[in-house]
Amino acid sequence: MPSVLGLLYDVHGNLPALEAVLDDCPADRFLLGGDYTAFGAWPRETIGRLKQLDAEWIRGNVDRWLVDDSEVLDFMKPLIARSRELLGDELARELAALPETTTHDGTLYCHASPLSDMDGFYAEPHDSDVERLMGVEAQRVVFGHTHLQFARTGPGGIELVNPGSVGIPLDGDRRAAYALLHDDGRIELRRADYDWERAAAAVRETIGDVPAKRIEQARFDVS
Repeated sequence: MPSVLGLLYDVHGNLPALEAVLDDCPADRFLLGGDYTAFGAWPRETIGRLKQLDAEWIRGNVDRWLVDDSEVLDFMKPLIARSRELLGDELARELAALPETTTHDGTLYCHASPLSDMDGFYAEPHDSDVERLMGVEAQRVVFGHTHLQFARTGPGGIELVNPGSVGIPLDGDRRAAYALLHDDGRIELRRADYDWERAAAAVRETIGDVPAKRIEQARFDVS
């Protein structure tokens, strides 16, 4: 029977978006790519739902920030502190201790790039892609972080795949984003409709205005 791997990245505590993705997703197992709870109104509920899946987890930069926010910009520190308060110290430490990468069947999974959990790829090729892939022997690299869904060929013929963000898409499309890896090696990028207005209202009330606006506008540079 065919086996499908669901690729879920950047959920950010948006439980309605996650539930919509899981309702839409035909996968029987999952790769979870980091940034699970911060800036969302349902952090503990999100972790509880993800733990019900047959899944392998890796760490994102914001999962790390929940324990050590020393590199976080000052304006974001209250948002991180509030997210940590809602999640609880025990779960925050659990997420921060996750591995940074994993590799299976010629595919390397990381949060932003093999180089860093902060320095990510973008939809358009860039000269710096060569540095980000230095020493990589995998045929495909799957990553998130930028919340921009795309697939393209990078330096050396390496396939670059960003499943997009489940919880806070930033590519102008408010629908929750994810991807499937089929057993024939084919990548399928998918979107799922959900009640983003409800999610944004809950985030505004619970966390703050900036993440709520990003959900509403599906853009990083919100106004």
